[in-house]
Amino acid sequence: MIIFPNAKINIGLNITERRPDGYHNLETIFYPVKINDALEIIEADTLSFESSGLYIPGRMEDNLCVKGYHLLKKDHDLPPVKIHLHKNIPIGAGLGGGSADAAFFIRLMNEKFDLNLSIDQQLNYARQLGADCAFFIENKPVFAFDKGNEFESIKLDLSGYEIVLVMPDIHISTAEAYSGVKPAMVKQSLLELIYTPITEWKNHIKNDFENNIFKNHVEIRGVKAALYQAGAVYASMSGSGASVFGIFNKTPDLGELEQDNQVFYNI
Repeated sequence: MIIFPNAKINIGLNITERRPDGYHNLETIFYPVKINDALEIIEADTLSFESSGLYIPGRMEDNLCVKGYHLLKKDHDLPPVKIHLHKNIPIGAGLGGGSADAAFFIRLMNEKFDLNLSIDQQLNYARQLGADCAFFIENKPVFAFDKGNEFESIKLDLSGYEIVLVMPDIHISTAEAYSGVKPAMVKQSLLELIYTPITEWKNHIKNDFENNIFKNHVEIRGVKAALYQAGAVYASMSGSGASVFGIFNKTPDLGELEQDNQVFYNI
């Protein structure tokens, strides 16, 4: 069986406070976009993981899909499987690709082996694998808060716009992203701001990771500026970067950006 995990973008991201457990509380809007991996599961004699497409660093045992298998196997009688992941969602991009793969793995295992897991049960497994994994179980726009693993549904439809994503040849680690962040409570929540006219977003909706990352990586700052110059009504780095997306009224000409970056149109 095969499934196609998709990416997400963050519209706004506020780091509100540091938690006693070392994590941070935040608020953000998760919005699904059409950049996809391909994930296949085949029943096998032994558990294995292989990948194609973009290089995935790390050991097999550390892959979230493999961790997801072991998590499910604690509660269910599962045979070994061969997992093949074709990686297309850029890594280190703030697009949640690894989290999407893990969540879609749970969904696929549930379907393939008739586990009859409820949505709440799938969410519970996903939350154990990563803060934003659970978003991809229902895979619809949400206001995310706490560690980014608690959600409130929102009505947000950007299908009338063209979303374009630009991925520079840069990898931003989570440690680097958080190193320059100073948590602060917000005056107005994204839960309210997201319903303001999209033409006003650039004045009110921000990503707290941008200031420090733009200082260290001027290329990413340049991408955001180029998207606005090309006519974006709103542009922002997604998550902890390095990808930057722009929301346009019509398809932009980004030929210049295509020379040094990967550009995804109509996502």
